[in-house]
Amino acid sequence: MTADEPWASQRKLLGDFIRTQRQLAKLSLRDMAALTEVSNPYLSQIERGLHEPSVRVLKSIANALNVSSETLLAQAGLLGNEPGGASERGTIDTAGAIRADPNLTEGQKTALLAVYRSYRDANGEGS
Repeated sequence: MTADEPWASQRKLLGDFIRTQRQLAKLSLRDMAALTEVSNPYLSQIERGLHEPSVRVLKSIANALNVSSETLLAQAGLLGNEPGGASERGTIDTAGAIRADPNLTEGQKTALLAVYRSYRDANGEGS
């Protein structure tokens, strides 16, 4: 195993996650490039796991996909699963499950996520 293999695997998982979220959001690569102000070819390379994006690019992608920056940073391996951290409390899994539910319309997902985030914010746990 080469030194780059774990990171290559992490980049591939991150790219797959971004592609899936983009497709769930019904965004073309070109649309997402416009929303993120990141070039179409570079986004394509990120989705294929060929490049490790900067934190700024990850935050821009998160905003375009309406996911928390924390979710993408965790997918990129930049946030660990610290005890008491967001992934232990279920934040990432809950929002991801809502976005991935094929039985909800996009409008329903947006509304449910807004309510979910408002409750988290009210409890002082918003991202």
